[in-house]
Amino acid sequence: MAWELTALDRMEIQELYARYAWGIDLADLDMALSTFTQDAGFDHLWQGRVEGHAAIADNLRSLWNDRQHWWYGRQHLMNHFIMEPREEEGEVDVRCFFQILQFQTDYKTNFVFGIGTRIDHVTKKEGPWRFQSLHVNAWTAADQVPWKGDFLMAERPNHVAPPVDPDNLGGTK
Repeated sequence: MAWELTALDRMEIQELYARYAWGIDLADLDMALSTFTQDAGFDHLWQGRVEGHAAIADNLRSLWNDRQHWWYGRQHLMNHFIMEPREEEGEVDVRCFFQILQFQTDYKTNFVFGIGTRIDHVTKKEGPWRFQSLHVNAWTAADQVPWKGDFLMAERPNHVAPPVDPDNLGGTK
C-alpha cells in the first residue's frame, strides 16, 4: 500500500456518515446529495440500485414521501467502521454496522426498525470525502447475516415456547 489514511481522513469519513444520516433522516435533500459524488451508485434494499444525483434524489423523495409515516422520526446509526484504503490514493472501502431507530409518532413509541451491514466506497475525487457507492445489506433473513463462523443453528430443533399455566402466572405454586 503506497498511502495510509490519516486520523483526519478517518474523522472526515465518519462525519460524511453523520451528514448522510442527518440528510436522509430529516429529508434534507441538499445535505443528503452533498454526501454523494455526481456519478455515485446507491443500492438500497427496497428501491434497488440507482446511479447519479437525479436518480438518488428520486429514490430519497420516494422513501420520504411514499410512506412518510414509516420515515418520519427515523434515525440511522452507523458504527464500528473498518476503513480499508484501496491502491489508488483517496479511495477507501468502508464496512460498518447500522441500526435504524424509529419514533412512531402515532403511538409515541420507539423501536428498532432494522439492522444490518454496509459496504461503501468513499472517494476524494471531487474534493471532500463522498460516497462513490453505497450498499445497504439490511438483515431480513438469516442468510443475509455475513457470519464467518460455523453455522450450527441449522442443526438445532425448532424451539417452541413452553405452554403457559394460567393458574401459575406468578411463577410459584
